[in-house]
Amino acid sequence: MKKNTEIFHTAAYIRLSREDGDKAESNSIGNQKKLIFDFLAGKEEFILYDVYIER
Repeated sequence: MKKNTEIFHTAAYIRLSREDGDKAESNSIGNQKKLIFDFLAGKEEFILYDVYIER
């Protein structure tokens, strides 16, 4: 029996921490990206549309 899997089109929203100042690629942004991509890895029901970064 084939399981019906719902597909979710998603976007990631990443926000610069005030503690990072004005670095081009802050630690918090890099860590947030890693957390999101690690979470989505292997989850075929999620299709990542785009990554939005607020600086």
